[in-house]
Amino acid sequence: MSIDRADQSDRADRFARLHQQGSFVIPNPWDAGTARLLTGLGFAALATTSGGLAFGAARADGANLVGRDETLANVAAIVAATSLPVSADLENGFGPEPSDVAETIRRAAAAGAVGGSVEDATGMPDAPILPLGEAVRRVRAAVLAAAELPFPFLVTARADNFFHGRADLPDTIRRLRAYQDAGAHVLYAPALPGPQVVAQVCAAVDRPVNVLAGSSSAVTVERLAAAGARRISLGSALARTALSATLAAAREVADRGTFGFAERTLSYPEINDMMDRTGAKP
Repeated sequence: MSIDRADQSDRADRFARLHQQGSFVIPNPWDAGTARLLTGLGFAALATTSGGLAFGAARADGANLVGRDETLANVAAIVAATSLPVSADLENGFGPEPSDVAETIRRAAAAGAVGGSVEDATGMPDAPILPLGEAVRRVRAAVLAAAELPFPFLVTARADNFFHGRADLPDTIRRLRAYQDAGAHVLYAPALPGPQVVAQVCAAVDRPVNVLAGSSSAVTVERLAAAGARRISLGSALARTALSATLAAAREVADRGTFGFAERTLSYPEINDMMDRTGAKP
């Protein structure tokens, strides 16, 4: 897929402006169909999800089981299905060297993305987080590659301590500040435990902060925005919601022999109509 460069520049400008003030939610489709469904719901941008992609391919997420080519093919399919700006989940940048991360940024842009996240996770259970110096070099390589592009490509740097069970707030803030100094445009520490910690993180840095929506209904968009979150992503939550609904429906049939789940689904014509829409530009 070759995206029109004027279109990509327009998407990039819109995406950059979203980060200048206020807060917005960026949902995460995992394929072209879900991107199409989300496009018409009033969201201003979309982001891909490594979890949703991995689950759809019958693989675990975060274990280096989905490669760069497959990830970027997914990005390109999602970009082609929507008129919205798309930011790509680029995991740890794919490859052992900073030059690999730079190449991933260039290829993500070629796939149509206007932003991308690079995390400091390794995908290895025994040593889940990269040493800080190595992580900084990778973020810097991503930023330098983005700066060479003919449009604003926002690099999001992720500090994954909390996501991997390391509830070390001082180290997380230290990492985010280091990624900020390396030039990251957006900062992200997934799985922070509530708005109070989100507020601490947002107050500690000078860049827009992305926050992963939690699993508690008590944590709302309004509360996260009040805590200082500029961007609120859903991660793999929508993909897990779809898988949960599929399991519940299948268990109803297997265990009870009934089809009540079908009464709660969108109709065949409704889905067809949604997939036929190309989506007008905002």
